[in-house]
Amino acid sequence: MPAASQLLIPKKLGGDSPVSALLPGFCPSDPKSTPKKYKYPEVYDPYGPRPPPSDKIVQLADRMASLSREELAQIGPTLRERLKHPKLQPVSTEGVDLGSKSGAAAPKAEERVEKTAFDVRLEKFDAAAKIKVIKEVRAFTSLGLKEAKELVEKTPVLLKQG
Repeated sequence: MPAASQLLIPKKLGGDSPVSALLPGFCPSDPKSTPKKYKYPEVYDPYGPRPPPSDKIVQLADRMASLSREELAQIGPTLRERLKHPKLQPVSTEGVDLGSKSGAAAPKAEERVEKTAFDVRLEKFDAAAKIKVIKEVRAFTSLGLKEAKELVEKTPVLLKQG
């Protein structure tokens, strides 16, 4: 039996695509009809039309707009306390490169040189995982099976340098 993507639906059933008749709610369309034109709003609001704010809300917004900067700074903590919202925990930026603090890319006076070349040594491994270690050494060093096995058997060994 052919796969669903290979089934061909006859034109008289309205099958432009191979599997359109298999979809739920399939209704063949009239080939002579024109597509519907929809009138889109200028601004899309996913929540739909909203009623205008009440007089109470408008008065509250006016009162808040007339407050000084110091009073505005106290609104957040006071509302958080009154509404019993949990206090936000500071996010740690440890280990994240945020760029320079001044905004310009100024080099530091004491640049730390990072090491880019390393030596890989095999010190010891679990005897039960010897086959896995040999496979990893083969993949890492591109050696043959025999050479990788000999290398693993003389364990404190330098696998790759630089």
